[in-house]
Amino acid sequence: MKTAFHQRRRALVARLRESQLDSLLITSHANWYYLTGFTGDAGALVASRRGITLITDGRFTVQAREETPGIEIVLQKGSLFELVGQFLKKSAGKRVGFDPTQLTVAQLQSLRKAGGGGLSYTPITGAVEALRMRKDASELAQMRRAAILAGEVFSAALPLLKPGIREFEVGAEIEYQMRKRGASGPAFETIVAFGERGALPHARPTAKRLRKNELVVLDLGVILGHYCSDMTRTVHVGRASERIRTWYRAVLEAQRAAIAAVKSGVSCGTVDAAARQVLAGYHLDNLFVHSTGHGLGLEVHEDPRVARGQTKLLEPGNVITIEPGIYAEGIGGIRIEDDVVVHADRTEVLTRAPRDLIEL
Repeated sequence: MKTAFHQRRRALVARLRESQLDSLLITSHANWYYLTGFTGDAGALVASRRGITLITDGRFTVQAREETPGIEIVLQKGSLFELVGQFLKKSAGKRVGFDPTQLTVAQLQSLRKAGGGGLSYTPITGAVEALRMRKDASELAQMRRAAILAGEVFSAALPLLKPGIREFEVGAEIEYQMRKRGASGPAFETIVAFGERGALPHARPTAKRLRKNELVVLDLGVILGHYCSDMTRTVHVGRASERIRTWYRAVLEAQRAAIAAVKSGVSCGTVDAAARQVLAGYHLDNLFVHSTGHGLGLEVHEDPRVARGQTKLLEPGNVITIEPGIYAEGIGGIRIEDDVVVHADRTEVLTRAPRDLIEL
């Protein structure tokens, strides 16, 4: 029976043929898992038209045999990239692809030295990542579960948000709740930002204590069954002012407009523009300082990018975040983020937590 891993490797081989490559060197951990199921964190994968070879050291050989039945495993002794170069030299085919965003200059020099002059190295960016953009049914099922779990963790964190608590405490409890509920860990360091610190889009928890009448930005995601979720909610501790209510309404309308624009065949730039147009109507677009979203999957940031001017067309199986926000120095930030699947005939929002303004 052919597994999803077999199908992915066959699709990669087709890409090698299209690019006139004999083999591809893969050094990304997420790409190893996507193609083979290997979860180790040391080694290299060589994909060729003849098959896949995993090169790893003695810490991972037993694990590799258990996780990757049918895959050739070569035991690494000595320098990894010297061994990879020697392996490529002995293999059939001389045109080797590599991703220049994932291989250092020093590593490439080691390959060339060990492989001799008979090999040619061709940079090719995102060969595996392009396959990963289109999730299959089993991947989408796992991402649904990860998204639902993120919402449950958010709900569990809300009772903590009382004046006097520190950002550190909330962040720690959120990540504890993730693991308690079955996640292998957070998809990224949880963002907890009280008051004016919410104006920092990637604020990390500090010892700041929560005060009444402050905004709270919670950005969290879990890793569940290797796949990530990513969601943000902004709440207000106390009764929100009319200005905050207007700002929140603007961000929520911007997110709804962007989600409504998500369809197969629509460009990522069009989705981004839908959010910006709404915020411009409120004269708040100058406070929106990042892109509208990004791809999501085995990693929390993947292709496609949902950003200004992006011409990439959305396809069935893409999973993206939609996360417009506004950030006012000295006041705080408001961001609302959900995970969205592109289907051939519809759009599906995976995250389930309420989006309306919550006042505590």
